[in-house]
Amino acid sequence: MSIEDRLQELGITLPEPPAAAANYVPYVIFGNLVTIAGQVPFAEDGSLIRGKVGVDVTPEQANHAARICGLQIIAQIKAACGGNLDRVRRIIRIGGFVNCIDGFPDQPEIINGASDLLVEVFGDKGRHSRAAVGCNSLPRNVPVEVEAMAEIKI
Repeated sequence: MSIEDRLQELGITLPEPPAAAANYVPYVIFGNLVTIAGQVPFAEDGSLIRGKVGVDVTPEQANHAARICGLQIIAQIKAACGGNLDRVRRIIRIGGFVNCIDGFPDQPEIINGASDLLVEVFGDKGRHSRAAVGCNSLPRNVPVEVEAMAEIKI
């Protein structure tokens, strides 16, 4: 089954890949690797999802925001692959950052929103290493940011 067929089976429509918001590019291809810049969560109306986990945002809402970041990662990978997600050999790694209160212990459960999505879509090729880190703030006060690296067929 193609990845596009898998997305359709899961009822997933990818968003347009967000443009870079500053002096960087959304992805870089180096040999057979593609790195995806940190993705922040956008609501369906195009506005940023904002807030600190433990104050403004629940862990469940942050998990959903991480899933949105995962959708944007897939959209960026698709753009990097010229529209062909079947070029993905493996999701290698993701890095997840959680804007949370001091002492918050559940960053892994929040970043599972992105990790679970990548495995749903890519199967075993979506299994990856990762980091899930808590921090005291993120750009524009978003609750999560997720970056990625994947191996692609040249």
